Amino acid sequence: MIHITDAAQAHFAKLLSKQEDGTQIRVFVINPGTPTAECGVSYCPPDAVEDTDTELKFDQISAYVDQLSAPYLEDAEIDFVTDNLGSQLTLKAPNAKMRKVSDDAPLMERVEYLLQAQINPQLASHGGRVSLMEITDEGYAILQFGGGCNGCSMVDVTLKEGIEKEMLQAFPELKGVRDTTEHQRGDHSFY
Repeated sequence: MIHITDAAQAHFAKLLSKQEDGTQIRVFVINPGTPTAECGVSYCPPDAVEDTDTELKFDQISAYVDQLSAPYLEDAEIDFVTDNLGSQLTLKAPNAKMRKVSDDAPLMERVEYLLQAQINPQLASHGGRVSLMEITDEGYAILQFGGGCNGCSMVDVTLKEGIEKEMLQAFPELKGVRDTTEHQRGDHSFY
């Protein structure tokens, strides 16, 4: 479910040595499965462990995960990185905003997962996002852009050279990707 690197385990072990005996860590997701999902790590004293929690035992520590967060923390990784600028704890949870779907799920669900887990995080760095509107009987994914992508002069490049290439590679059953967004400058545009 969660991979905690040796460096992160050592960091947590150092912090936990200053806490009440038996205290471990809790990894959780607030608003799991939504665009506002946030992951976190906190101390978990022995009296805060619930019967429905999952205990993940590592070499140096244990981590507890609540039942609601567990499916959204699949493939998550916690690392502790030290470089010239200092040290930083990182938590990557690619499934926090949307639960991972199986390989045999309907095409619509698999495409939606790819958009939410891989494409939208890239677009978010520019204030944009994309939504799947439908998949046509002819095999075209119909998308709608929003945020910073709406009205952007590079949206065609993003669609054809980025999103479409990634989607066709992941889903050979698709024939292409089309955009239904009105990209004319106006009140609907994001600037």
